[in-house]
Amino acid sequence: MSSFTYLREGERVGLRPFRLADGPEFTARVRESRHLHHPWLNPPATTEEYEAYATALIEGDGRVGFLVCERGTGAIAGFVNVNNIVYGAFDCGALGYGAFAHSAGRGLFREALPLAVAQAFAPGDEGGLGLHRLEANIQPGNAASLALVRGAGFRQEGFSPDFLFVDGDWRDHERWAITAGMPGA
Repeated sequence: MSSFTYLREGERVGLRPFRLADGPEFTARVRESRHLHHPWLNPPATTEEYEAYATALIEGDGRVGFLVCERGTGAIAGFVNVNNIVYGAFDCGALGYGAFAHSAGRGLFREALPLAVAQAFAPGDEGGLGLHRLEANIQPGNAASLALVRGAGFRQEGFSPDFLFVDGDWRDHERWAITAGMPGA
């Protein structure tokens, strides 16, 4: 059994913060998952890259990261980050996430994403982020990601042509969002 304290738990997964000590396991999982992630995302694959990435999530303002772990073993199944957090009247953040190959297709992220949404919407005095809205910008060809957010209650709000410059090319994105109080939130 895992000895971690999770921020949120489901039947099979738990969310916990990133730690610098997670670097070896995280980067090994990234390297095993290149075929799954390409061309959608490029998480850190070396210890040096991971340290900078995790430090920004642990100490930085405006972003928070959660590791998705299998509850039975504590093994890292993937990650969910809330980036570009803006407080005040907006209280919004942008999601970034990725499953690792060994956990893909097992329904773990169908369980994990609502946990991350609940953590993001929980008030700060309860250990949450106190947000009102989460957005996910997804490349139209990423069917698995589109199905994931749709199943978690996000609604499609728009289409952004040439939204991000990835691998030397401009990529279109669909914009999906969920707000506190929506079904599924």
